[in-house]
Amino acid sequence: MSDTEPTILATSGGLIRGARTEVAFGPMLNYALELSGAARPSLLYVGTAMGDESASGLRMIEAGRVEGITVDLLKLFPMPNVDDLVGWVLAHDVVWVGGGSVANLLALWRLHGLDHAFEHAWHHGVVLAGVSAGSLCWHYGGTTDSFTPQLSPITNGLGLLPYSNGVHYDSEPRRRPLFRQLIAEGRLPDGYATEDGTGLVFKGTRLLEAVSEVSGKQAYQVARHDDTTIEEPLPTRLLSVTHARR
Repeated sequence: MSDTEPTILATSGGLIRGARTEVAFGPMLNYALELSGAARPSLLYVGTAMGDESASGLRMIEAGRVEGITVDLLKLFPMPNVDDLVGWVLAHDVVWVGGGSVANLLALWRLHGLDHAFEHAWHHGVVLAGVSAGSLCWHYGGTTDSFTPQLSPITNGLGLLPYSNGVHYDSEPRRRPLFRQLIAEGRLPDGYATEDGTGLVFKGTRLLEAVSEVSGKQAYQVARHDDTTIEEPLPTRLLSVTHARR
């Protein structure tokens, strides 16, 4: 926890297909590790949004082994896998939250006090990061398919970042128009959106930069203007490939 400034990396990316494993750390996830400032960062994987399915956790552990990174798991099913959730989060340099149901994730985190645990860790230098639901959760809200196949607004995120968040902005056709509509109507605050493979780095609540692990992909700022929205592409830096740490 050498970087004491609160840091969040909110993404629509992070994992890629591995050469010898089902998944591997992409440049985005490796960048989350670099943001911690630790020489040998430790990673905590949180799979609440997919019900803590065992396969996802094992894939992350295997991907970490290839990178020379120890991956630990935080699980809530069938009960928390540690007695001290706050201490377990603080014992790591980076938290990576996987995708799935952000609505279920938020409900369970609040039930077990993880909302406060993550806020505490954020203020103490643990990098909070994740993809899709793991991006939405840190914000005020955004669009989600947690309730029905048709997208719905969600407005009860943790609010560490007081913005709306649009994920999968280029790959799911309904995401972009609904996100802009909800901001135009005032149901979501102004915010930021990421195409697949891009991410947003925040220091405190200030956007530091937009980054991408895929050439040509883009992130955006979306703001209400009268009864419509203004969408502006952000300068998006292409990340270099980070090699395994062995």
